[in-house]
Amino acid sequence: MRKTFKTLTLAALSATAFLSLAQAQELKVGVQNMAPWLDPGRDFSNVGSQFYFNAFDPLIGKDATRAESVWQPGIATSWTQVSPTVIELKIRQGVKFHNSDPMTVEDVVFSFDRIINATFPPYGIRKRDTLPNMAKVEAVDAETVRVTATRPEPLFETLLNVQQGMIVPKKYVMALTGDPNVAEASDFEAFALKPVGTGPYKIAEFVPNQRLVYERFDGFWGEKAPFQKVTVTRIPELSGRLTALKNSEVDLITNIPPDQLAPVAADPKLKVEGMQTPLFHVVIFNTQNPKMANPKLRQALSYAIDRKTLNEALWFGKAKVPTSHSFAQFGPLYMPELATFEYDPAKAKALLKEAGYDGSPIRYDIQAAYYTNGLLAAQAIQEMWGAVGVKMQLNVTEQWTGSDPTMMARGWSNPMYFPDPAGAFGIMWAPTGNSASEGRFKADDAYIALWDKFRFSTDLAERKQAYAALMQAIKNDPPMLPLYQPFESYGMKRSLAWRPLQGHIPYVLDFRAGRVTLAAR
Repeated sequence: MRKTFKTLTLAALSATAFLSLAQAQELKVGVQNMAPWLDPGRDFSNVGSQFYFNAFDPLIGKDATRAESVWQPGIATSWTQVSPTVIELKIRQGVKFHNSDPMTVEDVVFSFDRIINATFPPYGIRKRDTLPNMAKVEAVDAETVRVTATRPEPLFETLLNVQQGMIVPKKYVMALTGDPNVAEASDFEAFALKPVGTGPYKIAEFVPNQRLVYERFDGFWGEKAPFQKVTVTRIPELSGRLTALKNSEVDLITNIPPDQLAPVAADPKLKVEGMQTPLFHVVIFNTQNPKMANPKLRQALSYAIDRKTLNEALWFGKAKVPTSHSFAQFGPLYMPELATFEYDPAKAKALLKEAGYDGSPIRYDIQAAYYTNGLLAAQAIQEMWGAVGVKMQLNVTEQWTGSDPTMMARGWSNPMYFPDPAGAFGIMWAPTGNSASEGRFKADDAYIALWDKFRFSTDLAERKQAYAALMQAIKNDPPMLPLYQPFESYGMKRSLAWRPLQGHIPYVLDFRAGRVTLAAR
C-alpha cells in the first residue's frame, strides 16, 4: 500500500512538473509581414490584425470557434439596449492594464472617444469607415457605460466587438509625451510603438517591421495564457520561413501557398492547417480617374477575368469564388444567390467597343509579396485582359497607390472587419467608407439612399432587399471585383495544436488559453 501511494505521488509530481514546463514554454512564430506600429484603434491592415487579439480586449467578446456571431462577456460583463439609439454596459471590475494600472470606465470612454471625436487624423478615418454612427460614450457610474448612436443602431453588439474599440489606458497614453492632461497626436504616435492593453499577453518588445515579443500577463482577469513567451519574427521570404520551420527554429509559419502544402505535410515532424479566410482578394478601379470613368470599361474589365481558372491555377481549387460580395459569417444576411459578378469574355469585348476603348494601356498596381499569390494573379489577369484586347501596364510597387489620382486599377483585399455586410463591403464602399475617403469612389444620391436603408433599418428583410439593390448598383457601375476568398495556410510542428478560427476577422494569431498547446520539446 505504501509503495502504491509513493508511485501515485511521484506520478502526480511528474504531472505537475510537466504542466509547469509546458506553461513556461516559448512559442516561436515566423510571419511574412510585421506591422510598422501597433494600435488597435488606428489599424486597418491585414498585417496588424494578426497581433491585437493576444494583448487587447474588446468591450463585448465573441465565440471565435463559430462562424455565426455568438456574443460573450468581455470587458463588459452584461449589456442592455435601452432604446434604438442607446445601449448600456456593465464594466468588469478588477481588470488591470499591463502596466498594472487599474482599468476604469474612464478608460472605456477614452478608448472610444479618441475615435468618435478624433483630433488625430488616423482616428478620424476609423470614425468615418467603422464608427460613423456613434455619437458619444459616457460613464454613468463607476460600473456602467452608456453608448449613444446618432441613428437607430441595428449593430450595437457587433460594433462593440470590433478591434478598433479595444480598450486602452487613458492615463498611460496621455502621459507619453507633452502635457499629461491632454491627449496629443504625439501621445498616439508614441502609444503605437509602446502599446499597453488588458489581454492575457503583454507586449514586452516591439521592433517595427521586424519582431514582436509577448509575455504572459499574470494580472490578466481571465484564464491565464498558455505560454510564458511568444516571439513573432518577420521572415519575408517563403523559402526562409520553410527552412526555419524544418530546422525547428520556429514552431509555426504563416502564408504558405498551395503548391508548398504537400512538401510540408510530407515531413513527419510537420503538418499544415488552413481555412477559407473571410476576406476577398479584389481588383479595385479608380472610378474618379477620367480614363476609368466609363462604367462600361470597368464592366468589361470585370467580365474578362476568369476567376475560376485563377482559383484552380493558383489555389488548387481551395479558394472560393463568390457570386456576390457576401460571406457565410454574415449569418442571415449571407446571400450567395445574388449574381453580381460573372465571367463573359464575349460581353467584355462588346462593352469595350461600346465604351470606345482606344487600346491605351491600363495601369495595374500590385505589391510583390504582400498577398499570397497576389503578383501571380496580376500576371494572369494581364493575359486575360490581353485576350479581349486590353493592354495592361503591370506596375509592381511597394507604395500604396489607392489614393493616387493617377491610379487606374490595382490588386488589394477587402477583409471582413466585422460580421455584417457593413463591416466588409461597407468599410470600403459605403458613402463614407475608405474608398470614398481616398477619392477613388463617389456615391450618387440613389446609392446613398440605398445604403442608408440597408445600414440603419432594424427590419432584416428590408436590409436584405436594400443590400441586393446595392449589389445591382455595383454590377452596373463597378468600383471593384472580388476575385476569390483565399485559402490561407499555416505550417507548424506536428506537436503544435493550433488552427485559424472562422469566427475571427482575417489572419488573427490567437494564442489565448484553449486555443493552442505545444508538447514539451
